[in-house]
Amino acid sequence: MDANGGRVTTFLADDNMIGYPDTYVQSTERHPMDWIAEEMTRRGMHKGTIGVEMDAYYYTAASHAALCKGLPNASMVDATALVNWVRIIKSEREISYMRAAARIVELATQRAYDTISPGVRQCDAAAEIYHAEISGTPEFGGDYTSLVPMLPTGVGTSTPHLTWSDKPFVAGEATILELAGAHKHYHCPMARTLHLGEPPQKLADTSKVVMEGLAAALDFAKPGVSCEEVEEVWRNSIAKHGLIKESRLGYSTGVNYPPDWGEHTLSLRPGDKTILQENMTIHMIPGIWMDDWGMEISECFRVTANGAETFCNFSRELFIKT
Repeated sequence: MDANGGRVTTFLADDNMIGYPDTYVQSTERHPMDWIAEEMTRRGMHKGTIGVEMDAYYYTAASHAALCKGLPNASMVDATALVNWVRIIKSEREISYMRAAARIVELATQRAYDTISPGVRQCDAAAEIYHAEISGTPEFGGDYTSLVPMLPTGVGTSTPHLTWSDKPFVAGEATILELAGAHKHYHCPMARTLHLGEPPQKLADTSKVVMEGLAAALDFAKPGVSCEEVEEVWRNSIAKHGLIKESRLGYSTGVNYPPDWGEHTLSLRPGDKTILQENMTIHMIPGIWMDDWGMEISECFRVTANGAETFCNFSRELFIKT
């Protein structure tokens, strides 16, 4: 049924589009991996070492069991994220797609700023954001993003991955906007924070500390330095103001599908000694989450020979809507 989808959406040769029979779809008697094992046997690929992604979202326990049963003479080894590590260095075409995605997320964030006001339902703001993300620009449209718009508001800002409800936004509360644009499924995430009314001093002060640390880490990021060294610059910057962030500072991003726009490779955190190389693309997201409040200001950037080049051109300031 779906084999032609590969012909329509990829550059692969038609001979490489092989569909399995419909009787394998959601069957309790057979599994698609049974058919794959048979096809691999037919091709003489039933022995030796076979890499499988044990921690991939869609390679289930049942998939692995069926494949192992169908290939008893093969040695299975974990090859999780092998392809992701290969594609961690982006081509110029890939970079151009991410630049297009950046223009889209700028529009979506501005739409959120324009829409969110006291009394406006969260779901209505989410609808406006989706409209901006998908309609894109006159030159190019947007794809669905791997994560839905994240809009934690009020006490919900104390945790990063909440979405929306049908409740109205409330004056005197903050809302985190963690959004992304996607073009040809290449993502550019960006996070910003807005406050309805004059913000409490702790939020205003923390936003300045976060912006200072973010700028310092971006200034330091360049080919030849390690992920943990970039995170250390950020950590030292915010420590001067008595602030601590225990979660990682960022991760590699690029082309992806639900449920994540991260590549599951490098992370900006202590212990990650991965060396930055030119044309790596990273989402640096110094989110701060306290007991009953929080904030996010992030940048997606490309590693260039001269340092970090941010994809978006959008104010990092805490947005205050009175």
